[in-house]
Amino acid sequence: MRKIILAASILAFAAGTAPALAAPCKDAKGRFMKCATATPKPTRCRLNGKFAKCGTPGAKPA
Repeated sequence: MRKIILAASILAFAAGTAPALAAPCKDAKGRFMKCATATPKPTRCRLNGKFAKCGTPGAKPA
């Protein structure tokens, strides 16, 4: 019986936190908007088919 009550309380808690996850993607008026990415992907450069530092002469962004 305790297991059933515990499982039900965990499910109720998980269902209650779902709207909180969507909150950062809303503007001040409560409308949904596109979420900004946390960190942009770093630029990777290639030279002669291998990855190289982007400051290397001749390296091009991949």
